[in-house]
Amino acid sequence: MTWSQSRSRAFRYERFAAVVSVVVSVALLALKFAAYLLTGSAAIFSDALESIVNVIASGFALYSVILAHAPADERHPYGHGKIEFLSAGMEGGMIFVAALLIAGRAVEHIIRGPKVEHVDLGLVLIVVAMLINGATGFYLIANGRRHGSIALEADGKHLLGDAITSAAVVVALLAVMFTRWQYVDPIAAIVVALYLVAIGFSLLRRSTAGLMDEQDVADDRMLRGVLDSHVGAGGKEPRICSYHKLRHRHSGRFHWVDFHIVVPAMWNIERGHETASSIEYEIEQALGEGKATAHVEPCKDPTCGTCFAARSS
Repeated sequence: MTWSQSRSRAFRYERFAAVVSVVVSVALLALKFAAYLLTGSAAIFSDALESIVNVIASGFALYSVILAHAPADERHPYGHGKIEFLSAGMEGGMIFVAALLIAGRAVEHIIRGPKVEHVDLGLVLIVVAMLINGATGFYLIANGRRHGSIALEADGKHLLGDAITSAAVVVALLAVMFTRWQYVDPIAAIVVALYLVAIGFSLLRRSTAGLMDEQDVADDRMLRGVLDSHVGAGGKEPRICSYHKLRHRHSGRFHWVDFHIVVPAMWNIERGHETASSIEYEIEQALGEGKATAHVEPCKDPTCGTCFAARSS
């Protein structure tokens, strides 16, 4: 299978996963609001309100996955991959807003006195929603990690967080059923709001890191390992004297790397170019989806072992 065929296949899988997310989010939104209308539960309202965020975020994630696979063009020479970071950031921001609305509604219920009805039926609906959300969340996270899509992974984490939220709601409703103390319901809603703040912050943090081109520690370790293996007279072919100015960043799932390599000054342009191309190719293979660019410089160190070995050969 060629690289373009692999990309096309990955795109089909990711698009299908994103469509599944949208369909599931819309269905669960209707299910949760039906449960809220039946029970009047603040905890269920918090869960239903988050589902509105799920629908909007899933729709934007689908758009992001489609756009991220669009090829680079004249106006976007580095491609369109950063839209996935924007998608994750938007989702994180919307979760923050939902958390504030949930907390406000819960406080309102505490002040005026909670009133929860038809707990048994509401409980059944929320359990169904929890199981579907959990399964879909795991499915999206697995697909996002397999294909390097932060938009899918963020959407999956959101749905998985929604399933955990639903689990908290189930606990609250069971507590109301067995204790008859209805204040458990708005208190659970406040706990859910705090949990959503943590999820929102995590998504915003990762999105900001991607948009600001924060260096990935794992990528940096891998890249330096590749370059170090070529340094010195004892390094593997093609050998270089040293390297510096290593920089790398993500554009969604795609990696951009540039660095300078120092080679023996007596080499001609062709040999220096061949060495650079060989190391670039090795890095690109290690990254999976990426582009490496090397700048070649002549060595000026009179004690360089690589230069001595080159002169002796």
